[in-house]
Amino acid sequence: MTSDEERDLKVHLERLKQEHRDLDAAIEALTSVSGADILQIQRLKKRKLQLKDRIGQIEDELFPDIIA
Repeated sequence: MTSDEERDLKVHLERLKQEHRDLDAAIEALTSVSGADILQIQRLKKRKLQLKDRIGQIEDELFPDIIA
């Protein structure tokens, strides 16, 4: 992996982490409101899980486990 590719992946990773945090805040805000749209909350949670998986994939690419 070139340094440019690594830099791009790190930037992308930070964007995904920020979106994950934003979704977390949105989910928390929606769940605190009575009469909140359950379907919308479920969609947000699903998106949050997808982001978590993608974040894990990128972190594995950037920081592979080195077995000695």
